[in-house]
Amino acid sequence: MTPTIAPRVRTLVLLLLAAAGLLLAGAAPASAHAALTGSDPQQGVVVDKAPTQVSLTFSEPVSTSADSLRVLDPKGAPVQRGTPSNVSGTTYAVQLHSGLPDGTYTVTYQVVSADSHPVAGAFTFSVGAPSSTSVSVSDETAGGGVVGWLYGFGRYLSYAGFVVLIGGAAFVLACWPRGAGVRGMQRLVVAGWLTLTSATLLLLLLRGSYTGSGKVGDIFDLDLLGQVLQTKTGAALVSRLLLLAAAALFIAVLFGAYDKREDEEKRDLTFGLAIGGTVVAAGLAASWAMSEHASVGLQAGIAMPVDVVHLLAVAAWLGGLTALLVALYRAPADTPVDTTAVRRFSAVAFGSVVALVLTGTYQSWRQLGSWSAFTDTRYGQLLLVKIGLVALLVGVAYISRRWTAQLADKVVQRSEQVPQKERVIASAGDAKGSAGAAQGAAGASTGSGGSKRAAQLARQRAAMDTARQKRERDADPNRFGLRRSVLAEASVAVVLLAVTTVLTQTEPGRTEEEAKAATSSSSSSSTSSSGAVTLDMSFDTGGEDGKGLVRVDLDPARVGANEMHVYVERPNGRAFDIPEVKVAFTLESKDIGPLPVVPDHITTGHWAASGVQIPMAGDWQVAVTVRTSDIDQTTVSKNAQIG
Repeated sequence: MTPTIAPRVRTLVLLLLAAAGLLLAGAAPASAHAALTGSDPQQGVVVDKAPTQVSLTFSEPVSTSADSLRVLDPKGAPVQRGTPSNVSGTTYAVQLHSGLPDGTYTVTYQVVSADSHPVAGAFTFSVGAPSSTSVSVSDETAGGGVVGWLYGFGRYLSYAGFVVLIGGAAFVLACWPRGAGVRGMQRLVVAGWLTLTSATLLLLLLRGSYTGSGKVGDIFDLDLLGQVLQTKTGAALVSRLLLLAAAALFIAVLFGAYDKREDEEKRDLTFGLAIGGTVVAAGLAASWAMSEHASVGLQAGIAMPVDVVHLLAVAAWLGGLTALLVALYRAPADTPVDTTAVRRFSAVAFGSVVALVLTGTYQSWRQLGSWSAFTDTRYGQLLLVKIGLVALLVGVAYISRRWTAQLADKVVQRSEQVPQKERVIASAGDAKGSAGAAQGAAGASTGSGGSKRAAQLARQRAAMDTARQKRERDADPNRFGLRRSVLAEASVAVVLLAVTTVLTQTEPGRTEEEAKAATSSSSSSSTSSSGAVTLDMSFDTGGEDGKGLVRVDLDPARVGANEMHVYVERPNGRAFDIPEVKVAFTLESKDIGPLPVVPDHITTGHWAASGVQIPMAGDWQVAVTVRTSDIDQTTVSKNAQIG
């Protein structure tokens, strides 16, 4: 690498790593992959008699612990007894103490979804009549804080290590066998192995705290680590470590004995390394596929092998790209990366892109389920960003292919024009070498001082020849253009890997939409047997964090006094507070209203008002004004038959 280029490359890589870190830091701590689809008692309901148990239903099976489901009275004291149990399918229940007094109770839950991600949330219900409560659930999040950030960073490092390890080794074995003797390539692949191994150990230590308390002090809790080893994710991480031990042996053979073998032995060893390396690489990829998104949900038996192919294609493309970048900048003058190696990698990259398109299309269909999920869910929006980055990467790769073709044409032209000149130079060099040898012998006869001087001069001439060859090679505009385009590809790849890491921690669009549909069907605008009315209205104030859902419950929805509850949720279904909520009732047919009601804040995302007077029956318009900041507010409305 030339002195003027090296600082720019280092600066660009640091900036890209910083951008990747910001993407990880800006991500939600842990988006729920298993969504709460129902509960008994339901959220916000007022029951006449205290229930004997509280049950929660999720969109997929979850793992529970002793403190996964808690029910707290208005003073914050727990009223559940025993540990949660699986009632049926995806429904889990906890028993309550008998004789609970009237008031508002808070249900909190923190479980682990089948695809290994923690899920947390809370809601309230009331016995007899609503009351004030001292319980605050605003901090009820899973996978957040320092431990959550470290876990996300560990996931990014593990993906990066896997890509560099598998892609770098495949590049040497399939595209550039001479690279097995290049120190820069050896360091790259070993760095990938060390990164993946270190990140896996870090994830194993963090796992218990990440899915539980979120406390830094629990990272080194051996009892917690023992519990993690009994889970599916813990088994996957241990399996990954065992496979990395086999990968270490593969690396030792590839960069140790491989380059020193004769051609015939090398062919046999290449075949063995290719088979063994493929098995190890597929096993490492399976450690993700068998414990995350692909292992649960629709067509899991097909999704897991598809996910393995997807990860291997990513590694072959992006990891090979990193290896090519190192070869272009770090290969010694006597072992430059040739156009044949670049052409072979171009073919490998093309096959990888085809595999990525096919497997990515299937994964998108499986995780989204509808076109609207691309724009209506966070998973779909991140997927659009990823698709855009892949398209950009393919465009830059096309430019690299053009530089490769021009470089190959120039090499062919040189080989046709230089043979005679090379023979003349070679013969002259031989004569000069013979003369130098004679002089060296004569000098050696005069004593050891002359011999040392001759050896020193020979080393200086060799160093000067190497530097000259490197300058000539670096001055080639085609090679310089290839370097820049490959560096641009690697830059996009770093950001792409960060987006992919965030995507794996985000609730799939299909799950999010199914949860919304289940919630809507259970609490849509309808009149129940008790006469209560529930209205769901989406809002968007236009400001930051300005989107959500407001729900109005009116009971018994008759003429006279009524109990009203207002709930505000984020698009992902989590309750959150806003500065102000106001409700107004209008009966346009009788020119009555608007009748304003300002409910009292009860708990996070929950407001209530008692004695709401409805003067007469009719088709009332219920308008809700929500304010999310000092200047951002909107009013949404729906009609309901009251009385």
